Order: sequence, then structure tokens, then C-alpha cells
Amino acid sequence: MSDQEKIVKEHMEDMTKTFTDVWQKNASMMTELFNQSHQMLTKDLDPMNIGPAFSKASKYFSNDPMKMMEANYDLWKEHIALMQEASMDMMQRQPAPKDSSQPYDRRFKHEDWANNPMFEYIKKSYLITSKWMVTTMTSVDGLSESDKKKIVFHSQLLADAFSPTNFFMTNPEAIRTMVETNGESVVKGMENLQRDLDPTTSQLSIMMTDPDAFELGKNIATTPGKIVYQNDLLQLIQYEPTTAKVHERPLVIAPPWINKYYILDLQPKNSFIAWAVAQGYTVFVISWVNPDSELGGKTFEDYMQEGILDVLDAVEKATGVKDVSMIGYCIGGTLLSATLAYMAEKGDDRIKAATFFASQADFSEAGDLKLFADEVQVDNLESAMEDKGYLEGKSMATTFNMLRSNDLIWSFYVDNYLLGKDPLKFDLLYWNADSTRMPRETHLFYLREMYINNNLSKPGGISLKGVPIDLSKITIPIYLQAAKEDHIAPYPSVFKSTGLYGGPVRFMLAGSGHIAGVINHPAAEKYNHWTNDDQPKDLDQWLEGAEEHKGSWWVDWDKWLSKHSGKKVAKRIPGAGKLKVLEDAPGSYVSVKS
Repeated sequence: MSDQEKIVKEHMEDMTKTFTDVWQKNASMMTELFNQSHQMLTKDLDPMNIGPAFSKASKYFSNDPMKMMEANYDLWKEHIALMQEASMDMMQRQPAPKDSSQPYDRRFKHEDWANNPMFEYIKKSYLITSKWMVTTMTSVDGLSESDKKKIVFHSQLLADAFSPTNFFMTNPEAIRTMVETNGESVVKGMENLQRDLDPTTSQLSIMMTDPDAFELGKNIATTPGKIVYQNDLLQLIQYEPTTAKVHERPLVIAPPWINKYYILDLQPKNSFIAWAVAQGYTVFVISWVNPDSELGGKTFEDYMQEGILDVLDAVEKATGVKDVSMIGYCIGGTLLSATLAYMAEKGDDRIKAATFFASQADFSEAGDLKLFADEVQVDNLESAMEDKGYLEGKSMATTFNMLRSNDLIWSFYVDNYLLGKDPLKFDLLYWNADSTRMPRETHLFYLREMYINNNLSKPGGISLKGVPIDLSKITIPIYLQAAKEDHIAPYPSVFKSTGLYGGPVRFMLAGSGHIAGVINHPAAEKYNHWTNDDQPKDLDQWLEGAEEHKGSWWVDWDKWLSKHSGKKVAKRIPGAGKLKVLEDAPGSYVSVKS
């Protein structure tokens, strides 16, 4: 036996032993998973209300079989052409030149997808079929716009799930890694699966980041500050100044309660809060409670009263200053819009300027999240929240992840289970996994009044504490931030607010998406932004006349806000006013896990 043959024999023996270990460790677990999955699949449930839309599409093709025949013929032609191309490539025994016209797809970044004829064929065959499936569903006539969007979205979701990268035997990187590690990657992948799988419910919670890599207040959410006020819904953080002089008007930030505030304070290198403090603002940030069953009855009105109005009282006690500026991020901005209209009607002028990060007030073009907010789905959510009084944090996290399934689901599925990698140590992913619950009454109000009925954009469409809400009554200066690639608050939807508020509005368009478009420290020198000083009310005209600027938009915002923040005064120390320190930031509320 030659040395080469000995090496191969030893390698095969190692592989055999490895797979034996894998089978012994995981056979019982996988049996349980399949049994429970079968039980779930046989239940007659459609919580996302997908069935009616697909039934209409099926009826369309039944009534016009020629349409399906034409679509199938087109698919057949493309596959025949691909087979001919693949045959020629294999005969020539050299890789075909890369098609630069095709958009980059990170799923197929491994070199074998381009250099190995078999895997290149698998990739191209999948791309042809997945594109055909989505295009065919897009061609269905006679559907409502919402049904068509739902069909296209879920067709793409299904196509993404069946990518060859998600299956071991058709993922060249997984196969190579198995060989290079003598099968240890397979063992580790199955151990990771066992770790992430709940054997009782068969629910898979894919670990995106190392849960032990970060600790609040230690290496994440570290900007020094104090809790100076709290109620049932929030703790209020006042941050310690880093400049001798500060702007007279404090800056109060209302983040979304859909997730935790420290997206604005991940680490010093990317902390918006630390940067704002360094610009001379006295910064207060709301840290929302992670609600339990007792808080399920809290309403949108409660969030307005306890979340903004009571906070303004607290800030005045802490600083001795009545007038402030505010920031509202995402749903925190939606709450701020409604509150500003309420205050205007009541003659309360304490907020002198307001900034909105990726926040919507008109939900007529609210993006893909509208796919999850029709009346049937919201009714199903109401039933699901009936017992506990809240929506589980994982439910909201799953919804957001589905909007970018390749990036936020399947990439981690491949890394964890097919490649056997350890979880990443990444601050943003740690925050993303730190989900929060939604109180029943507030969440239902938000979905029905905003997403379904779009009532906030209509004068008097909603009333809070008996006051009709009319956004045109808001006459203070507004800074409106949106991001080019935001799929949660699309910039055309955000732009609609320029026609709702009654005062001067500065709309600014940032690069990137819902998170990176907001959290973009100037030191990073990333993601350009666009401004248009003429501020036309037509979006196309705004884009046509927009000027592009390098890097972060934070500097532009600071120039705007500093003009609305009063003179410079001596710095303010948390606890030096009428409110005493309750505890150190980041506080106890943010530490509560779902």
C-alpha cells in the first residue's frame, strides 16, 4: 500500500468514526424534532393569513392554464440553455468568464460556485428557478395590491429557503470544511443545532452572536450616566457631561420600545449618545421597560403620558429648564409625532425642536412590515396575546429577520449548522438578539390605527386623552432623517411627513438602512448623505436637486440642532438638581431579558 493510499485509508477511518459519533449524539434529538414538526404541519393554522392570497393566485392559473404553460415553457427554455452552456464548459475544461452584469450575491461567494462546473450549474439552475417562481407570481392579475405583495414576498421567502447554500450536499464550502476538519465541523454543527433547538416546542432559535461576549455597562452601553427618574414604563437616563459648557436646552431621546435603547450606545466608537454628549448636549434617554403581564393593559395614551409628558416634567426638575428638544426613533418617533400634536392642541410648547430617525407618520407606503399587519393577522395576534398580555419578544424579532432572511436567518443557519462555526462577537447582533415584549393594548392600537387604517396622518383620525390629533398643528422646526435602503421605514414613506407637519421641515436622506443609516459615527467615514436646502414637497424633485455629502449626516444634524438649542451654560451633573440618582446607567430595566 502506497503512502497516498495509507493517508486516504486513515482519513476515511477518521470520517467514519466522526459520523458514528454524530449519529449517536443526535439521532434521538432529530427523531423528536421530526415528530413535533409533523404535528405542527398538520395543524390547520394560517396565522400570517397567506392562504387566501395564494388561493386567488391558484384560481387565476386554473382559469388561464395557458398562462402557466407559457411560464413553464419559459422555464424549460432557460434550463435547456443552461444545460447546453454547462456541457460546453465541461468540454472546454475551463471555467466560463464571470458575468459582471449579475448582481453580487454573498451566498455564492465561495470560489467553487464559479470554478467548479457542477456547483456552478447548481447555482445557476437555482437562480433561474427562483427568479422564475417570483416573476410568475408577480404576473398574477386581478389581485389587490396587498395580496400581490404578500404573494411575491412569501414566494421570495420560499425561494430563499431552498437555496442550495442551505443544504449540506449542495454547499461546496460545507463539504470542503468537513473534509479539512475530518468531520469535526459536522459534529460541531450538530452540537450547535442541539444547543439552539428547544426539544419541547421544536422551536429553533438560531444563535447569532456569543451571548457571553458582552455585558451591559461593561463593554456595551458604557457611556457614563445615571438613572434619575423611573415609572412603570421607563427609566430616564441623564448622561454625564464631557464638556465644560453645554447647550441650554436639554436633548431628550425617545427610542423605540420594539427593542432596547442601547442601539444608540453600543460602544464608544459607534455611540450616538456619547457623540451627542461630546457636542455639548445635556442628553436624556428613555430606557423602556420590558413589559410583563401586569403591563399588558398599558395603552398608547399611557406611553404618551408616562413616556413623554411625565419625562418632560422630570427633565425640568433635573435641570431647572422647561424648554427642550427631542428625538424620536422609529415607533418612538411615531409616538413623538402624536404627542407633539396633542401638546400643540393643549398649548404646551415645551418641545422647541424635534428630530425623527427613520420614523413614519403616514403609513400608506410603510414597506414590507405592512405584509404582517392586515386585519386577520392582527386578530390572530390579539388572540395570541390574550393569556399573557404581551407579544413575545422572539415573535417581533422573527418578523424583522424575515424581512432580510438571507442576511438574518440563512447566513447564520449555514455558519452555525453546516460549517460548525462559533457565534460571532458582534455588538449589533448582540443587541438584535436582546428582544423585547410588546404590551397587548399598545401594540394592537399601533398596528390597527397606523398600519391598517393610517389614521395618524388624517386630521382627527385618532384621539388621545380626548384630544383629536392633527399633525398640521405642529409648527416647531423638524429634522427628518431617512435612509436609502431602509426596509422598515422606507424613505418615500418617511418623506410623506414633510407634507403633514405645519412648520419648517428639513428632510435628509442617509445611506444604508434602518440601523446603519442612523448609527453612522463620523469617524467611520462611511455612508454618504444627501440634502436639499430648497426642500421641495415632491420627492422626485427633492432627489433631483439633492446634493451628496461624504460620510455621516450627524454633523449636518448638529449644525441644525445647535441653532435651536439656546445659549451655552455651565455643564449639568446628574443628581445635582431636584432629582436624585436612583442607580447607575444603563439601569435595571434594560437588563430584563424576554
